[in-house]
Order: sequence, then structure tokens, then C-alpha cells
Amino acid sequence: MKTAVVIIHLVVCVALMAIIIFQSGKTSGLSGALSGGSDTFLTKNKSKSFDARLARATKWFAGVFVILTIVLNLI
Repeated sequence: MKTAVVIIHLVVCVALMAIIIFQSGKTSGLSGALSGGSDTFLTKNKSKSFDARLARATKWFAGVFVILTIVLNLI
């Protein structure tokens, strides 16, 4: 059982790293921030964007990572 949990933990770790790497940085709109910011189509529909999905996936994978880490510590 411990081997299965370790393998799942490693898969979650790799997936979490990949999700974090694919996210765009918070400073990607620096030129817009310096000029006072602009309200674009992408900022209005951010909840439906690919970055929003990645952010949501990061939270879920991080939660699973924490739970698996606690389980591995208790085994």
C-alpha cells in the first residue's frame, strides 16, 4: 500500500510542477499597469480563461499533495 501511495504522490508532484510552470506570471501586464491599466477582453473574462483553469487545478493538486504527504507521514 505504501508503494502505491508513493507512486501516486510522485505523479501528483510532477503534475503540480507542470501546472505551475504553465501559468503566466502576475507581471505579464506590466506595461498596462504603468500606464494606468486597461480593461481588456482578457481581464473581463479571466474566470473562463486557461490561466483560471490552471489556478484552480493548482489548488486541487496542492490539496491532494498535502493530504498524500500527511498519509505518507502516518504510514
